[in-house]
Amino acid sequence: SRFSRDERPFRKNEFAKKPFSEKRGRSKDARNAERPDSSGLIRLNKYISNSGVCSRREADELIKIGLVTVNGQVVTEMGHKVKPTDDVRYEGRRLHREKPVYILLNKPKGFITTTDDPQERRTVMSLIAGACSERVYPVGRLDRNTTGLLLFTNDGELADKLTHPSYNIKKIYKVELDKPLTKNDLTKITEGVTLEEGVVPIDDVAIVSEDKKTIGIELHIGWNRVVRRIFETLGYDVVKLDRSVYAGLDKKDTPRGKWRFLKPEEIVHLKHYK
Repeated sequence: SRFSRDERPFRKNEFAKKPFSEKRGRSKDARNAERPDSSGLIRLNKYISNSGVCSRREADELIKIGLVTVNGQVVTEMGHKVKPTDDVRYEGRRLHREKPVYILLNKPKGFITTTDDPQERRTVMSLIAGACSERVYPVGRLDRNTTGLLLFTNDGELADKLTHPSYNIKKIYKVELDKPLTKNDLTKITEGVTLEEGVVPIDDVAIVSEDKKTIGIELHIGWNRVVRRIFETLGYDVVKLDRSVYAGLDKKDTPRGKWRFLKPEEIVHLKHYK
C-alpha cells in the first residue's frame, strides 16, 4: 500500500487505482495548440516559461504589462512567436531555456509558500536551497501551517497543467480535528458543503481513526484553504492538515522537511496526466 498505517486508504479498493487514471484532458483544439510550429517558432509565453521565470499564464501577464522585449523591442501582443535564437529579455535580463528540474518536498509546518517574502518570514525556498542552480518555483501552494507534498519546477508548461482546473488534479489530505466528526457532518461533506465559491465537490471522504478525529479526504479543486474551510463551516477546528498524495505522488521516499528529485517515470506520468 502507498499509505502508512495511519494513512491507509479510506476504502480498501478506492485508492488502488493507478495514478493519473480517469482524468479529463483538454479539447482537441487545445492539444493541437501545443504542437511545435513547423517553422521552428514558439510562442513567447512558452519561451518565457521554459526559461524558468514563471508559468505560461503568468508570462502572459508580464507580456501584457510590457515587461518583455524581443530583440530590443517591447512586445505586448498575445500569441507573439519567437525563434530560439531571438534575444528575449524580462526586465532587461536575457532569458535562456533551462534544463527542466522537478523537486518534491515534504513541507514541514511554519513555512510559507512563496519565492520571496518582504516580511522575511521563513519560506519553502529555504528548504530546497542548494538543490539546483536552475530557478524553480512552487506549483500551487500550501498554507503556512499545512504540511505535506509540494512540487517545485521550472517547467512552466507542466506548472500550468497541474494548476489548471480542467485537469482535475487529485489531492489526498489527512485532517486532524479538535473533536470527533459526527455521522451527520460526514454526510454533509460527502454531499457537498457550500462555501462562498459554491458547493465543494468531494471525490472521497472517510473517518480513519477510532476516535473519529482523523479524517481522510480526497478532492481535486484548488480553492484557497478549501479543506480547512469545509470543516470550519461545520464548527470544527483543524488541528493538523497534511497533504499525503498529490497528482499520484506520495510521501513514501520523502521524510518531513526533506526533498528529492522526481524519478523519470514520475515526470512522464505528470506530463501525460489526463
